[in-house]
Amino acid sequence: MAGLGSGSGSLLYDCSFLTAPDRVHPIAAATDFNMRILSSLSALILATTPVLAQVQCGGKFSDFIAELRSEAIADGHRPASVDSFFSHARQDPSVVKADRSQGVFQRPFVDFSRHLISQNRIDRGRANAQKYDKVFDQIEAEYGVSRGVLLAFWAFETDYGAVQGDFNTLNALVTLAHDCRRPELFRPQIFAALELFESDNFSPTKTTGAWAGEIGMVQMLPRDIIENGVDGDGDGRVSLKTSAPDALLSGAKMLQSLGWQPGAPWLKEVTIPPTLDLAQTGLDHSKSVTEWAALGVSLRDGSFAVDAMQASVLLPQGRGGPAFLAFPNFRVYFEWNQSFVYVLTAAYFANRLEGADRYIAGTPAQGLNGAQMKQLQAKLQAQGYDVGKVDGILGARTRAAVQAEQIRIGLPADAWPTPELLGRL
Repeated sequence: MAGLGSGSGSLLYDCSFLTAPDRVHPIAAATDFNMRILSSLSALILATTPVLAQVQCGGKFSDFIAELRSEAIADGHRPASVDSFFSHARQDPSVVKADRSQGVFQRPFVDFSRHLISQNRIDRGRANAQKYDKVFDQIEAEYGVSRGVLLAFWAFETDYGAVQGDFNTLNALVTLAHDCRRPELFRPQIFAALELFESDNFSPTKTTGAWAGEIGMVQMLPRDIIENGVDGDGDGRVSLKTSAPDALLSGAKMLQSLGWQPGAPWLKEVTIPPTLDLAQTGLDHSKSVTEWAALGVSLRDGSFAVDAMQASVLLPQGRGGPAFLAFPNFRVYFEWNQSFVYVLTAAYFANRLEGADRYIAGTPAQGLNGAQMKQLQAKLQAQGYDVGKVDGILGARTRAAVQAEQIRIGLPADAWPTPELLGRL
């Protein structure tokens, strides 16, 4: 589920949600929900992974597979199972190509969200909400996750199960573990897949999914399936590819394990006053709802109750564009997929599926194209900012650096990079 991204503060973006009829990218589906839901190459994996020096990658592929076999046997797996499992492993160049081809995340929020959210997706989402009403009632009672949240992930990850990816999962995992860009993320998933194989829940030749190794309707990685898989339809198996109840309940359990606060909000559209100190906006800054209201921030629809809950004002395209208030549950989205524009779109789409109006797009100031964004990132990097990879993607770290430079130069500190800012750096 968790596609972890690059220059925006993450290591991988999963593009599987761009392959269905509504989608705008030809890469075949391959993500988990990365929520990349994401399945999850989550921060939990990063926190518990051995140091990079202990992670083997690169070199001759056959030697790499031999090392994996030896490690699996040393960990107690039966040699016969290990041999059967790894005998089918093959390197897949198309996986690496997909991993390197994620320019769609360079789109600004308004453009990106309009491409992903169609009336067809809204209508089908609401139809699925009715079809699986009892399942969603169970999810809301047991895990406290609102149905719109899971419907949005389901839509973006696999177009409600229609496009789950046709990459061989074992080959995707061994290819990405062998590739030295993020071996610490993918190597553990190989051994998780081996566990599933030994319990007759994974086929080295037939299990397919996203290019990043995610499986099923909400795209979960093997370790996520082991830890959060739920038999939602009562047939005695966790079948994320064919059972919507299994997939939805598993996704909800994973969100709960990542810190989802039951029944709490995740994102609300707001309006901001001209007097608001823009330097206080962004994910790096938070105030209580009561404090924001006192500063003139107001819900577009309705009014705030007196609330001590912390929240952040987000201006994805600066002070002239849409404005949102992001709550603690919004941050959980980043454990599923670390692309800022994806997360914001998924959170907003959840609201739309539950009846919210379209956001007010406003009139954002002119932004930067991909080449200009790379120039900006290179300049920021040269000044000592950590923007991650220079990839032309306006992610969380690049936004923070932009805001800091806007403050230094004396421009409105809304974290939206413009040609004027690029020219003055």
